[in-house]
Amino acid sequence: MMTALWLAATAANGAIVLTRPVSARPPPDWSTLFAGAGFVWRNPAILGALSLDLFAVLLGGAAGLFPIFARDILHTGAWGVGLLRGAIAAGALVTTVILTGRQFTRGTGRRMFAGVIVFGVATIIFGLSRNLALSLIALFVMGAADTISVVIRMSLVQLRTPDDMRGRVSAINYLFINASNNLGDFESGIAAGLMGAIPAVIFGGVGCILVALAWMKYFPALLRVDRLE
Repeated sequence: MMTALWLAATAANGAIVLTRPVSARPPPDWSTLFAGAGFVWRNPAILGALSLDLFAVLLGGAAGLFPIFARDILHTGAWGVGLLRGAIAAGALVTTVILTGRQFTRGTGRRMFAGVIVFGVATIIFGLSRNLALSLIALFVMGAADTISVVIRMSLVQLRTPDDMRGRVSAINYLFINASNNLGDFESGIAAGLMGAIPAVIFGGVGCILVALAWMKYFPALLRVDRLE
């Protein structure tokens, strides 16, 4: 199924029709290879947005521990894992539908940081919960808060990147997303092995909040972003 979806996406990309001619470019060299990374490094708002998501997801990724919580803490068995994963997806879906009908007009940077902090608080609540309903609510909030942060971050990066850099910056963004998700599960597993599943999730939630607070201090340009335009 995944292979079929990738093939369908490839076919869809190949069917895109260009509405304007592509200008000729010189052959790539070392300077063009790292031009995207240099552009991100020179733009504090974009660097802060990408690195915030990287470290927040790295520390706050509790999804890798869902089987342990379903079996040993919530005592639901295998079907509980599906509920836990579905709760995050439901929160993301509902929030996405809501955001399609409205836009962020003021305080966009503060809203993004608020989403990360709420994500961390909900992670802590999930780690402390022994009740399935409360755990599902916490995960729903996590999915919703993460979606708000992701939508703002993705829009900010796209709108503040010039056309000739957008592909390279998107590649860096894609790398950060994949690295944070996979390394987040790895970090959760290592932390659970050292201190237990519950402390590991709580530690991740606290770390997520601390990262957001630190980024508010070290990337004030990102905090001051008012509108996406």
